[in-house]
Amino acid sequence: MHQDGRRRFLKTAASGALTTAAGLAGAQSFDFKPAQRYPDPNVFILDPSFAKYRIYSSTIEQVGSGMRWAEGPAYFPETGTLIVSDIPNNRLMKFEEKTGKFSVHKEGVNYANGNTRDRQGRLVSCEHSVTRRVVRTEKDGSMTVLADNFEGKKLNAPNDIVVKSDDSIWFTDPTFGINGEWEGSRAKPEQATTNVYRIGKDGKITAVITDLVNPNGLAFSPDEKKLYVVEWKGTPNRSMWSFDVSADGATLSNKTKLIDAGGPGAFDGFRVDRDGNLWCGWGFSGAFAPEATDIGGGMKAHLPLAKSDEMDGVKVFNKDGKPIGFIRLPERCANLEFGGPKRNRLYMTSSHSLYALYVEAHGAV
Repeated sequence: MHQDGRRRFLKTAASGALTTAAGLAGAQSFDFKPAQRYPDPNVFILDPSFAKYRIYSSTIEQVGSGMRWAEGPAYFPETGTLIVSDIPNNRLMKFEEKTGKFSVHKEGVNYANGNTRDRQGRLVSCEHSVTRRVVRTEKDGSMTVLADNFEGKKLNAPNDIVVKSDDSIWFTDPTFGINGEWEGSRAKPEQATTNVYRIGKDGKITAVITDLVNPNGLAFSPDEKKLYVVEWKGTPNRSMWSFDVSADGATLSNKTKLIDAGGPGAFDGFRVDRDGNLWCGWGFSGAFAPEATDIGGGMKAHLPLAKSDEMDGVKVFNKDGKPIGFIRLPERCANLEFGGPKRNRLYMTSSHSLYALYVEAHGAV
């Protein structure tokens, strides 16, 4: 086969009728060759209990590329579409399951990061910078501001978000979107702490967690009796914390460290399945050695403490915090979402690309 034809074949084979974002301005699109044999060698069973969630005849697919830092996937079963944030490019992307088309959904979104679908089928987004607010897109396309300040001071940089069954909205507020010029615009934080907030049905905003340093991903257990939150700047390592949710669903207690990422490991966004397992965006934290090493040319460098290509992907933990599975990806996975008609298609937003894998797990709703 001619080389150009082979490239076209591989790109099509990656996900059937895939239409990539190769023609979109924004960032480099990367070719991806899926595993030809079953089972996919990039899906690892760390504990025998994970075997039932792996589909033997399912492989990782790349369903979109051309982003700079992919985040915040939110699935809409009514239309079979997935909304994804491309933060540095200040836009939302859309993947359509029926056609395989991956395209720009909306531009100029104030560096939106986390997105979710509320119980009425509306998009709720964390505008990560500039406006620094939580907004809801109504069915007619108009925007409703749900939160932009707390106790008279601007929010830091709303990051990740989830809607509980009682229609309350919970979101994390680290400083990532105002720390520099990559994911937004540099600004001075006005909040004394980096908090987790709850927006009640009455619109009242309360700070439910105030003692985590840059909280990141968050999700509820299937019965909503526990809230899990990633602490990005934990000591000494990044951590996953568990909190008990009160009977009225408004307050938290019993802060417990569920998982320590350990050394160079790093959590980001995550989702919980119906069995209570935590499917976590995972990768290398970027930590480097304190001592410099000779790299030639008369230079010494502080080398990374781990290899990204060995750590990037999705790490799965059971409800007790034990690692049971790992999905290795060619790019760092920042967040994920269960989609598809049966909620068993795992979408993984990973740096420049969007990947998908069918599994025998279903997203908790």
